[in-house]
Amino acid sequence: MAGSEWPGAGVQFSPQAPPETLDGHRRMSLSSVRPDARELVFHLFGRSVHPELLDVRAEADIWHDNYSASLKLCDAGHMVSLRIKGETVTEVTSAQEHPLPQSCQLLKDRIRGSRHEALEFDNGVRYHACYQLEQLDPEVFLHVHQELLEDSRTAAVAFSFPAVGRFDPAPLSLIATDSTPNSLLVNAFHTFPESGAVVKTQSLFEL
Repeated sequence: MAGSEWPGAGVQFSPQAPPETLDGHRRMSLSSVRPDARELVFHLFGRSVHPELLDVRAEADIWHDNYSASLKLCDAGHMVSLRIKGETVTEVTSAQEHPLPQSCQLLKDRIRGSRHEALEFDNGVRYHACYQLEQLDPEVFLHVHQELLEDSRTAAVAFSFPAVGRFDPAPLSLIATDSTPNSLLVNAFHTFPESGAVVKTQSLFEL
């Protein structure tokens, strides 16, 4: 697959507040920390979800001639919305108790272990998703976190939260994409240094 060099494709970054730059990343102050990784839930909606329902920290948009997508990073994970043929499909990771719409909810599952889902919509769009929660030993977590920090420099959108502990790495979220006029692949990663957890999701939209 090719990235945003395809004709008709583009990515625009829209941080939600004036960012500070540190090591090439956008950083913003938060008054609260992320939820427990073990409390995260994976949702899929056959509709749009209002961004006001989530604490959006950074976002980007992707355009192709026949579809568009929005990528948003939130305190508890991310939201990906694909708009095609007059319809919208939205993927959300959120805290278990976070209020979200009940209508047109196609999937709702706690993120634990490794799961795979596949759906085909009436408009012909095929959706495949894998999501997992990994609990890592401290040394392994630091190695994975450093690799993701390097990957965040070229990600479609990335956000580094303030560190909770003085010697802990800062929690990190990033989304990497691979898009063509006929497909969109989205890889999202979220680190939780306090518990040594990493949440990974991979979603493929085939048009």
